[in-house]
Amino acid sequence: MEKLTLVVMAAGMGRRYGGLKQVEPVGAHGELIVDYCVFDALRAGFDRVLFVVRPEVEEALRARFDVTLRDRCAVGYVPQRLDDLPRGFEVPEDRVKPWGTGQAVLACREALSGPFAVINADDFYGQSGYQLLAEHLRTKREHALVGFPLDATMTEHGTVSRGICRIREDGTLDGIAERKRVALRDGSIAYTEDGETWHPIPDGAIASMNFWGFAPTIVPEFMRRFERFLGSNPTPSDEFFIPAVVGEMVDQDGLQVRVLPSKDAWFGVTYREDLAQTRAGIEKLTAEGRYPSPLWG
Repeated sequence: MEKLTLVVMAAGMGRRYGGLKQVEPVGAHGELIVDYCVFDALRAGFDRVLFVVRPEVEEALRARFDVTLRDRCAVGYVPQRLDDLPRGFEVPEDRVKPWGTGQAVLACREALSGPFAVINADDFYGQSGYQLLAEHLRTKREHALVGFPLDATMTEHGTVSRGICRIREDGTLDGIAERKRVALRDGSIAYTEDGETWHPIPDGAIASMNFWGFAPTIVPEFMRRFERFLGSNPTPSDEFFIPAVVGEMVDQDGLQVRVLPSKDAWFGVTYREDLAQTRAGIEKLTAEGRYPSPLWG
C-alpha cells in the first residue's frame, strides 16, 4: 500500500494573531492544534509528517514531535526559505517574507514521491476529513479538497481570508474565489475589497481552509506556475497561494479536484480572541471521548 504524507504548513507569521499561534497550547495538557491534526492523520492511515517551518517554529515543534512521533511515524522538518527560488531568479531587495503556501508545498518537492495532504498548522479540521482524504488518495489517485461550510469557519473578532468554492453537480471543483476580507455582518456573511463596499456571500457557501490532497504530479505543475509568478514582477506583499494556483489550473487546464465535504467542526485562531472558543471546542470533543487526555498518552 502506497505511503501517505501529511505536509503541515507551520511557517506562517501570525500577524493578525500577534504571535506564533502554531505553538499556542489549546489542550488540557499543553497540546497544540497541530497535535490534534497529526493525531487524526495518523489514525486515518497517514505514514509520514513533514513540517514546513522557519527557525523559531522548528525549535518548538522539534521539542514536541521528535519524541512524540518517534515510534509512531516518520517525521521531517523542511525550511521555507525566501531564497529557495528556481534557477535564474533572485530575491528582490524589498522582499522580506517567503512566498506563500504554494512555495511551502514546493519546499517539500524533493521528499514527495507519493500522494500527500496539505494542512495549516493552526487549523483544527476534525477527524472525518483525514479519513475521507486518506481513502480518496489511496483509491482514486486524484486531487481533492476537504471543504467546510463557510458559516462554520467565521469569527466574530474581525475579517478573515477564505477561498469560496464553486462546485459542479458532479462534486468537482469549478473554481475558487479568494476573498481576503470576509466578515459577519448583521447575521450574514459578506466580503469587501476596498473596506467600504460589502458584497454578500450566498448561504450555503463552501470554503477552502487549505485542507488539500494531491497526487505527486501536482508538484512540477506548481513549479512551472511559481516561475511564471516570479516572472510577473510580484510586489513585496504578493504571495503564491495554493487556492489561486489550483483555481488557475482548474480554469485553464481542466484540472480535476474532488471536493470532499467535512462532517466535523472547524476551529481556528486567526485572532487571539479566538483562542478561548478553540480551547472550549477541543475540551468538548475530549469530554465526548473523541480524543484521549493527555492526547499522546
